[in-house]
Amino acid sequence: MPPTPSVDLSGEAGWLPFDAPSLVGESLRFVSGEPDGNRFRVRYYRDEEKHLHARIWFGPETGGPPGHAHGGAVSAVMDEALGLAAWAAGYPIVVGNLNVSFRAMLPLEKVVTLESRVVSAQGRKIMVHGRLFCGETIYAEGECLCITIPGR
Repeated sequence: MPPTPSVDLSGEAGWLPFDAPSLVGESLRFVSGEPDGNRFRVRYYRDEEKHLHARIWFGPETGGPPGHAHGGAVSAVMDEALGLAAWAAGYPIVVGNLNVSFRAMLPLEKVVTLESRVVSAQGRKIMVHGRLFCGETIYAEGECLCITIPGR
């Protein structure tokens, strides 16, 4: 399948581009490793409060129900972005538990926004929440229990 034409993943006013791979390395290649591919296209940003945001395009190779993204594709994006939100906040982590609540079917080849934030940090446990949306439609919400990596 030839690559799909370019997709606008521009951020909002006040968002600054965030170089996620320079922070966590090659671990991002599963979701955001092919910026011009037909699976996912992701661009990360941070706002003035240092919260992580993303613009994400779900391409035809993320298909599940006809014309819509597969729940596993949505979950993979939530895993990457919520874990990355913890890293961006200064917590080197692995994901211990990820809960995704699907709210609406996500049409393929649509650009959506993911916003995430660290909501608590207690010892080695970091809790991150996020939501995937476009306009007033929320496609998924997630909460992620992250565990800091000892010695990092």
